[in-house]
Amino acid sequence: MTTHLPVKPAWACGGCGAGWPCQTRQRELRAEYDGAPVSLALYLAAQLVDATKDLAHVPAGQLHHRFLGWTR
Repeated sequence: MTTHLPVKPAWACGGCGAGWPCQTRQRELRAEYDGAPVSLALYLAAQLVDATKDLAHVPAGQLHHRFLGWTR
């Protein structure tokens, strides 16, 4: 079980305080969704939609990069 979960409404990592998903959580998610990149993208897209409500002040491009850009 990870400690690197999002702390809302700031969307900071509960394990390290970085913006969620932090680098550790990214590695964990890659391993968890190994062989299922579409499922990973769908999960992160749902998190992005949720985060946009709390992070309305953050430009959409930055949120996209933060939540989905690293999955390529």
